This record gives sequence, structure tokens and C-alpha cells, in this order.
Amino acid sequence: MIAAVIPAAGQGQRMGNLPVPSKQLMSLDGVPALIRTIRVFNELPEIEAIVLVAPENLCEQFRALVQDYRCEKVRWIVPGGKERQESVYLGLQALPPDCEVAVIHDGGRPLVSAEVVRACLEQARQSEAASAAVPVKDTIKVSRDGKVVDQTLDRSTLWQIQTPQAFSYSVIRGLHEQAQKDGIDVTDDAALAEAYGYTVSLTPGSYENIKLTTAEDLVLAEAILRRRQPYAATRSGIGYDVHQLVEGRALVLGGVNVPHSHGLLGHSDADVALHALMDSILGAAGLGDIGRHFPDTDETYRGASSLRLLQQVITLVGTKGFRVGNVDVTIVAQRPKLAPYIGQMQTNIAAACQVSSQNINVKATTTEGLGFAGRGEGIAAYATCLLVQSH
Repeated sequence: MIAAVIPAAGQGQRMGNLPVPSKQLMSLDGVPALIRTIRVFNELPEIEAIVLVAPENLCEQFRALVQDYRCEKVRWIVPGGKERQESVYLGLQALPPDCEVAVIHDGGRPLVSAEVVRACLEQARQSEAASAAVPVKDTIKVSRDGKVVDQTLDRSTLWQIQTPQAFSYSVIRGLHEQAQKDGIDVTDDAALAEAYGYTVSLTPGSYENIKLTTAEDLVLAEAILRRRQPYAATRSGIGYDVHQLVEGRALVLGGVNVPHSHGLLGHSDADVALHALMDSILGAAGLGDIGRHFPDTDETYRGASSLRLLQQVITLVGTKGFRVGNVDVTIVAQRPKLAPYIGQMQTNIAAACQVSSQNINVKATTTEGLGFAGRGEGIAAYATCLLVQSH
């Protein structure tokens, strides 16, 4: 068996304030960064199984994400340790004894290519230890106090080590076990092999195989993805929905509780704006409508938050290779006045769609007293969206 171990238990503290509980969950061109990492190994025929090492408090969330994106080769999800070395060791322990080669790759390197992984695997079969690497571009100087230069290193001999790193499974597991006893702490698995006298072979890495460490890395990663596929396919969709206004119901529009004497009647929270939006997104992706995915005959969705349903729609569309480009929603209501709530609606929708608020437009209009909306009998909504193919 050839298996991959993907340590993804880091919290990403150097990223700054994150909108998600882990940097691995950051959206990268509409797809979680972790999923981009896993997909490379999930789609490689050489890889038979994947161990995902997750933060202890996020194991179930990672499991749901893997299922949503159909990464079927992920057989084990194990809680990680405090440091990367401990997390890798816990991942290795999950593999069966008949594993021959283990390739270890950081969950925070989502742009690795299949070619880089294959080169590392092929070398590991010959030399028991291999690591992807690229020549250092910049001149490197040594400074012990951070104030003056003590030494300039010969750049021609310097290499920037990356992952993947591949090893004979019995060798790397044994090294981790010994390191636990000896108290040896290193920053990568190649260094562990070196510490015990093994020769580590270098294989071609890629300057695009960046590690997501700071917020600037996300910007660079997005640029790389755009360059890889500059002419992404787009699809458009339109949605329409209407609900009756009744007494005794809360009025929820765009995920905002709007004060009013009447609310919309429906099986869920009856958020007509989000229902129209979901239909437009599903239609653009060729996935039917909300009635197919969230039928009113299913008690699971009674009183459900439409914002949560919208999040599920975005995940579903992501599995089809698309992300939201922009949306435009029009709410048709004679009353109440909605202008004070439009900003929060746009914020809610942007968060659920994993895009900037600048990509979301919500507006409200009346019918000048005409029709069911003009008489205050109901509220309608129209929505259009543009889906962009994810890279």
C-alpha cells in the first residue's frame, strides 16, 4: 500500500484573525484550501489511502467536509498533537503494517501538483527517503543577533525544502518512535531522517507549491490559480419565489429578522429572498431547485434557517467545480421598509456564499400598491447569479 499522511492540525496563528476556526478551512477560489490539498492525492492512482490529521475539536467538521467533497480515499481522520511532529506520528500510527510507502504532505500546501508528488514517490522507492525541493532564489545571510551579518552562505548549495516528503513506511514510523524516546524535535520529516543518518534525496519541487502561512500567501495562491486557468467557465441562473404573509410568524429576509406585524408562511423560515437566491444558484449549476434538495415533506427542514440551507447549496455547487461570482437579489414588498436591513442581508449572504460583500447586491422595491405584494398579502423575490468555474 502507498498512503498519504496529511497533517492539518495547525490553527494558523500567523494568518491573523481568521473568519474560520482553522486556516485549512479558508476558501481558496471558492474551495476550502484543505480540500484542494486532499484532491491531489485523492485523484492520484498511486495513492490508495489517506490519513487526515485534524485539530481535535474539528475532527467532525473535517469529516463532514471530506464527505461533502467526496474525497473517498480519506479512510482515517485522527486528532493531531500540539506540534507538527506529534501530528505526523499520530497519522503514521493509523496506517496498517502492510503499508510500503508513506508520503507526508502539509495540509497548508494546496497548490502541489501531481507531478511533484509522483517524482517524490518514485525516488522514495529507490532511496527510502525523498523530499521535494527548489533552489533558493535569494542570497541568505546568517545573523546571530538580528542586527549585523555574520556570514553569507553560498546560494548555489542552498535548497528550499517543501512537502511532499516520501519514505519507506517502516523506516519513517521507526524514526518517529525513536525520536519520541530520544526527545528529538525537528520541523520536518526529512530532518528526522537526516538526524538518524539516512540520506535524503531531493526531487523537483515547484515555486508554486507555496505554504499558506500568512494572509499574503492567500493572495498569492489566488493569483497562481487564476494563471493556471485564466479563462474559467461561467454559468448564470435566475430564481423566483413568493410566500404569503400571515400573523404569528417572524419575518425573515436575507437572514435578518425584520420587525413586522406579519411573517412569511412556509415549511422552513420562509426566507423568500434566500429561496430565490438558492434556486438561481442551483439552476446555474444544473442541479434543479430547492424543492428537490429540501422538500417540504421532510421534517428535517421544518423551521430550518435558510442561511444554513444556502451554505449547503454552496457546498454542493463546490463539489461540481463552481463558486459564486456575484449575485443580485430583488425583494418585492409594499411594506415594511427594508432599506435599514439591506446591509446586513448582504453581509449574511456574502458569508454564506464565501465571497466578498462587494459581490452581493440586494435591493427592495414596491409595486405601487398593485397586486398581492401591493395589497400586503405576500412578498416575492427575484435573484440572479453568476457561477464561476473553480480552478
